[in-house]
Amino acid sequence: MKFLDEALITVQSGHGGNGCVSFRREKHVAKGGPNGGDGGKGGDVLFKTTSRMHTLYNFQFKRHFKAERGRHGQGKNKSGKSGKDLTILIPPGTIVKDAETGRVLKELVKSGESFSTALGGRGGLGNQHFASSRRRAPRYAQDGEPGQTLAIKLELKLLADVGIVGLPNAGKSTLVSKLSAARPKVADYPFTTLIPNLGVVDCDHTDPFVMADIPGLIEGAHRGAGLGTRFLRHVERTRLLVHLIDLSTVSSEDLLGPYHTVNDELRQFSPALGQRAQVIALNKVDKAGTRAIADKLRNALEPSNPDIWVISATKGEGLQELKNHLARLVEKAKQADSDDIEGSHTEHEH
Repeated sequence: MKFLDEALITVQSGHGGNGCVSFRREKHVAKGGPNGGDGGKGGDVLFKTTSRMHTLYNFQFKRHFKAERGRHGQGKNKSGKSGKDLTILIPPGTIVKDAETGRVLKELVKSGESFSTALGGRGGLGNQHFASSRRRAPRYAQDGEPGQTLAIKLELKLLADVGIVGLPNAGKSTLVSKLSAARPKVADYPFTTLIPNLGVVDCDHTDPFVMADIPGLIEGAHRGAGLGTRFLRHVERTRLLVHLIDLSTVSSEDLLGPYHTVNDELRQFSPALGQRAQVIALNKVDKAGTRAIADKLRNALEPSNPDIWVISATKGEGLQELKNHLARLVEKAKQADSDDIEGSHTEHEH
């Protein structure tokens, strides 16, 4: 399945309706004055976020969007009806860019946000507006303005509270499927996941949180190796990371190799991302000989990162404890964000 975090579309706002040339036609009125109505305004094109969408998949099938044009003016001073605005629904976290210049027009983060990207053309004036003492019967009216046509590039950065990172085949999709109702494609070979899978994790004592398994990172991902930079982009907005390590691939001679490979890629893509809080999950402890490796790896990692959990995503070992821990961390992170927002409002008030 194609990786759907970008889409190129064309949007066109509605043309304005033309003004009307018309004159009063009444009995006993030899020369009726002008009464041509104005044309209606063309419809705008808006983008609006909805939490019901999580990908840009729909834009692979429909790429051209056109708002309704304004109606033409009519006689008897009747103005034409304005064209309906066209609202294009997109997932939260979408960046709207001018495809020709690359300029960011708007970044829509929260559900329900909207943004007008192409304004409808103004309606033309009817001939009633052009009457004067010299020209009492103008035989012309104004044409409506054309609508705007724009090439738009949409870029989606997934909005997830928890992002799972790790090397290919570390068990990320399995972990998401076990902790949430998501059912990603899961198989025992690298790069099974070609798009990030989102799962909503329900918790007993806290609000649900969103988890995303970010497709496997390989060495050189920050330079675009594999599908690297496209995947790394999705990690940027996560509140915290679960760094999943496959114990069955760790050797005693190079205990920290897989750990450093992933962290180096995160750091080189974005220094801030390299500093993001991490929960380390040592996975596949059900495989033969992995418990001893887990003990060694824990001892090697604890001085720099004590938040370490030993789990088996397939067998369910340690998952409930890990889920509860992640829920508490997400809750703290959300509270910190809320405090920051309240603090900034207080500063503005002063």
